[in-house]
Amino acid sequence: MSLPAARRPSEDAGPAAAAILDGFERYRKRFAEVTRRAGGRFDRRDWKGTLNDATDRLDLYGEVVHEVENEVRRLLWTHLRETEIWAAVKGSYSSLIAGRPDWEIAETFLNSVTRRIFATAGVEPDIEFIDSDFDPPTPEPPESLCRQYAGQDLEAVIGAILGDNWFAAAWEDRARDVRLATASLRRQLAELGAAEGTLRGAEMMAAPFFRRKGAYLVGRLIAEAGHRPLVLAVLNTERGLRIDAVLTDVDHVSVLFSFTRSHFHVDLDPPYQVVRYLKRLLPRKPVAELYIALGYHKHGKTELYRDLLRHLRESDSRFEVAPGVPGMVMVVFTMTGYDVVFKLIRDHIPAIKPVTPLAVRNNYQLVFRHDRAGRLVEAQEFEHLKFERARFGEDLIMEFAHDADKTVSVGDAEIVVHHAYVERRVAPLDVYLGFAEPEAARAAVVDFGQAVKDLAANGIFPGELLPKNFGVTRNGRVVCYDYDELGLLTDFTFRDMPAAQHDDDDFDSEAWFGVGPRDVFPEEFPRFMGLPPEHQKVMDEVHGDLYTVDFWHQMQSQIQQGEIIDIFPYPQATRLLDHVPVQEEPNEKSLQS
Repeated sequence: MSLPAARRPSEDAGPAAAAILDGFERYRKRFAEVTRRAGGRFDRRDWKGTLNDATDRLDLYGEVVHEVENEVRRLLWTHLRETEIWAAVKGSYSSLIAGRPDWEIAETFLNSVTRRIFATAGVEPDIEFIDSDFDPPTPEPPESLCRQYAGQDLEAVIGAILGDNWFAAAWEDRARDVRLATASLRRQLAELGAAEGTLRGAEMMAAPFFRRKGAYLVGRLIAEAGHRPLVLAVLNTERGLRIDAVLTDVDHVSVLFSFTRSHFHVDLDPPYQVVRYLKRLLPRKPVAELYIALGYHKHGKTELYRDLLRHLRESDSRFEVAPGVPGMVMVVFTMTGYDVVFKLIRDHIPAIKPVTPLAVRNNYQLVFRHDRAGRLVEAQEFEHLKFERARFGEDLIMEFAHDADKTVSVGDAEIVVHHAYVERRVAPLDVYLGFAEPEAARAAVVDFGQAVKDLAANGIFPGELLPKNFGVTRNGRVVCYDYDELGLLTDFTFRDMPAAQHDDDDFDSEAWFGVGPRDVFPEEFPRFMGLPPEHQKVMDEVHGDLYTVDFWHQMQSQIQQGEIIDIFPYPQATRLLDHVPVQEEPNEKSLQS
């Protein structure tokens, strides 16, 4: 009796590769379906539906990868962890996605499935796409992604843009908005030294960018001397559509696509070409952040990792302990000349901190799924990163050994970081206040208070209002990056300090009244902030209401009633403030940030 012939890897690889591609196509279809709902939500002013769609789309990727993982486990079964099989799966899959316009998203999708099967330390190029298998296509001409508006008369160009069919909802007063937007543009161009007479027209990306309660028409002005970004921010009020702001400054548009903001919903494809066009508008913006801003957060993570590998190849920089006050919960390190930080949870958290490693992970997941209001830094979660030991400073290696020996494996030649969060680097606020010019320091203190208010308006309380837990971005914006004790605003109890019952109560080393784990006493904030006196005085003058229980109770009440507050991602100076006053609407309020 003869034995059956051994199966070739390709016999198992083909069905597995087809299953992964089928899952990827399901993901792309469902992603597009959710994304396309954004226009209708905006037209109907269905803000709760908009926020629900944002959460659903964030969860979608993991749900589909989980479905595919189960199918691949069923198909490969006893051969599941054979790298020879998976090398064949990768080769078969690569041939299946060749020629797809979304090939780069497809490659990342296979990587996600592979990582579910193999907890690989470092990378394994035979079974995952470290670099792409394909040469990137030539960027498409703007005409394929944009609507063109030729002309030298600025008001006529703006009129043509607003006259196009972007929305189903009606304008409140389109002629007024054309006039106001044109006046704002002329003022901004004059400040930039750009002559209106050199204008040749404008081009606008062919679909609006939707996020929260706003829609954005994104493109650029075309002139003889070059191009400038042009973004028209649109609101849909009870009275109808209106232009709320005009943005032409690269930094202002960059903030719109910030790593601290939630993802856009925009019905434009292919992703590669959309990102390349945005990169022309925002040359300093990392490609990874642009993919993330469009909702492709997993591929953004891929681009971030590839950028890290490039930096390691092209430099001899070493990882060092990050500047600033060391945290009790996280080990934070960075690399000279590289604009990100790495954060890992300590294995041994001091008892004084009422958190666990699992609770910290849950907080990071909360930040990922919650609207970040431009005040929370988005972190990318990595596992099993492998580096040469020589790339680490000895002080950092000692800290790993002392506080993170389970999270980091230190060998003679290599170091493996089993779990870490990677974020854009910002200047710690306490450090920034020490070197900033007085005017810049004052502005940062004011924005620190505004950041706390923006987070509260969005239903988040940072837990600790310490300057070392906040940072200042390149554009001078204050953001929170410490999530140890962060939580939903409605989970906290804001209380007045009880009056002392006895003369010596205030001198006791422990509280003489009951305090719950999430009780907060706002009047104590100034004492714990630890700001220098001149900065504390500014905070008191501008944001003294933060120290009152009434402020926090009002915010909680608004959140509980389902109010969705406008938080504008652009400066007050860019807004068109000459509109006919709009009456405040039920369940809608505004908070200028």
